[in-house]
Amino acid sequence: MANDRQQQTPNRPKAGSCHGRIHASAPVDTQEEAARSGDRGGIMSLVASHPVEGTVSRGFEAVRETFADNFARRRELGGACCAYHRGQKVVDLWGGIRNKETGEPWEPDTMVIVYSATKGLAAMTLALAHSRGWLDYEERVCTYWPEFAQQGKERITVRQLLAHQAGLFVLDEPVDRSLVADLDRLAVVLARQKPAWEPGTRQAYHGITLGFYESELLRRLDPRHRSLGQFFQDEIASPLGLDVYIRLPEGIPNSRLATITRPSTVELLHGFPLRLALDTMNRRSNIVRALRGSELPHDEPHVYARNLEVPSGGAVGTARAIAHAYSVFATGGRELGLRPETLALLAAPAVPPTRGFYDECIKGDGVQFSLGFMKPTPALPFGSASSFGSPGAGGALGFADPAAGVGYAYVMNRMGTRLSGDPRDVALRDALYSRIPASPGAPGRLVA
Repeated sequence: MANDRQQQTPNRPKAGSCHGRIHASAPVDTQEEAARSGDRGGIMSLVASHPVEGTVSRGFEAVRETFADNFARRRELGGACCAYHRGQKVVDLWGGIRNKETGEPWEPDTMVIVYSATKGLAAMTLALAHSRGWLDYEERVCTYWPEFAQQGKERITVRQLLAHQAGLFVLDEPVDRSLVADLDRLAVVLARQKPAWEPGTRQAYHGITLGFYESELLRRLDPRHRSLGQFFQDEIASPLGLDVYIRLPEGIPNSRLATITRPSTVELLHGFPLRLALDTMNRRSNIVRALRGSELPHDEPHVYARNLEVPSGGAVGTARAIAHAYSVFATGGRELGLRPETLALLAAPAVPPTRGFYDECIKGDGVQFSLGFMKPTPALPFGSASSFGSPGAGGALGFADPAAGVGYAYVMNRMGTRLSGDPRDVALRDALYSRIPASPGAPGRLVA
């Protein structure tokens, strides 16, 4: 596969591909909605003035049309979508504006935070450790990290930890920048935590803590004792030439970064299930406590924090980079030296805790996790049954589909509120999979 950093601005059509600009006109209903929200059509008109750009291979024109339709019908502000099929890039699109305040356009190399879609990138590092023989998913965590065996954690396996089944979704002290930046201090805090219940019995979304546990585990496994973000950069992003960072460096200018537009309280109440929506307003609820520290990747003067790792929710990158990484995992992993045994484990079904997949933080049983990734379910289908990936708050998604040979990513800067799949992303995936031969277990969902 070609280096993504060398293919950021496709100026000429390639053989077998279609290149061009599509202007997404703002229809009457979208303009009226903007007016009701106080925008008076200004932002939507500005978005419509920026064309959808990029390339699609012949036969995938429907994805480009759907991407343009997202701006016209689904209130897209700015975003990008990329897909690989059998190792070849077949979709590479971007459009809209990256900054609502300035109206600056989304460029081919614009990067954006992807929140919990970071979890899939973090899980890739441990998959690489498994392929190198450093890690056994069935082994106890304390085998690699002896200090972890405190407060009833001595029997927790790596698989249970990565599946959000360890009961370690909260820390007993504030998750602030000083703690996160001091990895040795953070390791002590992590090791002393007491599970909320017997490990392996329940699932609870480890919204922020999972990445910290993964990073410390990897530091113990890696002969060079690198943090997860540094390991990802050295062993995955740099070899593949990917514009995605779990530890964003100082050298990235603000002009390359898209700013996030958050949903209103009313939109959250309308989009979230009622019980979860109410829980988000309760400071003592499991979900609020599980997400403490989720604000750390933001740094207003610099858009996103530099040289700080939040491996569960702080990755910043392009759709092109994330799709490329997942494509490698979907097509044998030769570029990274992944073993077939590792990839088979990632493709396998999730193993439930003894009380089932009901999530004590999300308050539902529609989510399943395995080895650090999310697996497709009827509540959140993506790809085929063997797929693995991770969605992010607001609508971002990246995944590998080994059955279809697909690596896919969608990123955006206007956050949505649908937990069962953002309509913009679902529409793009439906268009993509309409052009790919059916694979076992592949769900189909059409969104207006």
